[in-house]
Amino acid sequence: MRIEAVHVYQYDLPVVGGSYRMASTEVSSVDTTLVRLVTDTGLTGAGETCPVGPVYQPQHALGARAALQEMGPHLLGRNPLLIEQVREVMERTLNGSAYAKAAVDIALWDLAGKAYGVRVCDLLGGPFRERVPSYYAMGVAPPDEAARIARDRQAQGFRRLQLKVGGRPLEEDVAAIRKVCEVLEPPVGLAVDANRGWTTRDALLVSLQCRDLSFVLEQPCSTYEEVLALRGRIPHPIFLDECAEDLRVVLRAIGDRAADGFGLKVTRVGGISPMRTIRDVCRTAGLAITCDDAWGGDIIAAACAHVGSTVAPALFEGTWIAAPYIEGHYDPDHGIDIEGGEIPLPQGPGLGITPDFERFGDPVLSFE
Repeated sequence: MRIEAVHVYQYDLPVVGGSYRMASTEVSSVDTTLVRLVTDTGLTGAGETCPVGPVYQPQHALGARAALQEMGPHLLGRNPLLIEQVREVMERTLNGSAYAKAAVDIALWDLAGKAYGVRVCDLLGGPFRERVPSYYAMGVAPPDEAARIARDRQAQGFRRLQLKVGGRPLEEDVAAIRKVCEVLEPPVGLAVDANRGWTTRDALLVSLQCRDLSFVLEQPCSTYEEVLALRGRIPHPIFLDECAEDLRVVLRAIGDRAADGFGLKVTRVGGISPMRTIRDVCRTAGLAITCDDAWGGDIIAAACAHVGSTVAPALFEGTWIAAPYIEGHYDPDHGIDIEGGEIPLPQGPGLGITPDFERFGDPVLSFE
């Protein structure tokens, strides 16, 4: 089997309700990039990468497509079933841009599953569950509104909620945290996510003012060093998210005892392949993880669900997908949705979805 063509598409995903607010940015639409690998056997594989605007992290949509333009011609003629060899070709072709390489990596795993007649989760060692626990991320909102959303999502079956904070007076953040905690009932857990929006002073003040409340503090500060400086000084567990860019950082954090867990993004770390390795390292270290992505449609959602299903239950914090925040599906018959706070695992081979690429228009890049 050989890769005969590589097609790259651009597609806009409007946000339901108008906008979504985090500490560093507010988005009303996200620009997603899709990859379709076509083989000489007729089998195809689909991949996707979707940064949340240009300021959330260094990744951005135009950069992804520029990276794919650089790598695309070098993928032709390669055997897509030799995933590590194709990844090595990408590494030799382009330094960095892991989030763009992730779209190709996801498509390779989709192809491999189809070729072998099994699901991606089966290739990854097999699922622990057929329904993957999800969690709901609430944008930065006034305290009463945050509490209303938390109450509603809890009633819908979500067993973990995430509250975005930052980018406003600390008093409002503290009030929102307290209001949300008031409405939560065990076993529903809470993560307070500043998305790098606080200084170490801010994180200390909020955590100490909320020492009577139970929650995980996720990526409170911008840099690894700032977060490390909080260890032993605050009463809440800390998860790294934006700083957890690759296996190297995860290993460093384990060695430094910098975190109690990680919010992991499939495309940020480079795709399903490195996520598999990080999953196993975290299991060895006994550290909890989520299996998410920044945004994106059915392709990214399917990839996150497949990987998430293979995480040991005792260490799994859930999988976030963008389905509640966007309208429509790439695959009208097998789109990825959340039911009762859980994601039913796709059942078809590969990712288990068949995107309708005609909805994306003509490719913005093609290599044949």
